[in-house]
Amino acid sequence: MTIYAAPLCKSADMGMSVSGRPSADDLLVLLAVGRTGRFVTAADELGINHTTISRRIAALEQTLGGRVLTRVTGGWELTELGREALAAAEAVESAVKSLAAGADGNRVLEGVVRMSATDGFSAYIAAPAAARVRRHHPDIAVEIVATTRRASRRRSGVDLEIVVGEPQVRRATATHLADYRLGLYGSREYLRDNPAPATIDDLALHPLVYFIDSMLQVDDLDLASGVVPAMRESVTSTNVFVHVEATRAAAGLGLLPCFMADRHPDLVRVLPDSVAVTLGYWLVARAETLRRPEVAAVVAAIRSMIDDHRDILAGRG
Repeated sequence: MTIYAAPLCKSADMGMSVSGRPSADDLLVLLAVGRTGRFVTAADELGINHTTISRRIAALEQTLGGRVLTRVTGGWELTELGREALAAAEAVESAVKSLAAGADGNRVLEGVVRMSATDGFSAYIAAPAAARVRRHHPDIAVEIVATTRRASRRRSGVDLEIVVGEPQVRRATATHLADYRLGLYGSREYLRDNPAPATIDDLALHPLVYFIDSMLQVDDLDLASGVVPAMRESVTSTNVFVHVEATRAAAGLGLLPCFMADRHPDLVRVLPDSVAVTLGYWLVARAETLRRPEVAAVVAAIRSMIDDHRDILAGRG
């Protein structure tokens, strides 16, 4: 497979197939679209326009004799032929990147890794893991979208998703990362003015700080509130940091991740034996995405961070 000496796709004449073989340039364009799911995002990464992306994909499909992409809600997804072509594209990329290896032969990792994760995971696991990666590989940039939602049906525009609860996914892998625990907490100020509950029945006398019920997308988080059904709502939010701060401000008792609440000495856990909810963090990604060295580096750092904090996540910190 020939890799042309001129810059990738900088002119309309570049990347045309030779003797019926797919062009390396066309394959690298497919690689960018396959990873991002969007022509515009791939164009930005490659420094070309989306019209050129469309032309390169069309040329590749003509050479291969079939569709490599199919239109889906919010972007594009690889066909079976496209996934076969992607394997060849990864080989091309690996060959090109090997030219950038340092004098010691070590491969230089670079690129952008985009991930989405819940607010707490983003702040206390993903962010320090990203910093760890950057210390070893300064040419890797990590973009973190903090959101609490189900795994996307179409993973366009994001390489990794961290979700709560085991997801049902297609054309992707779902891997359990760690369990974490929710507990019921009150501030010292709140518990000074309101007698701490001694039983589950006593919770009916206290307001609850938690998610907005009507806007909660994650089934496991919705089920978690079932352990305190008698409590009336106080301050509710889509952001768990708001839950923590509202609880610290004596808005009521908060159903909080222990690894976030235990960081604050002004928060006291109540009914620890009666109110304890264990949920799981899951990693969702395409198999081809996980093969990218820069993505693998981020995943390894996340796993290492989780190993360092497993007891804290489980509420034993």
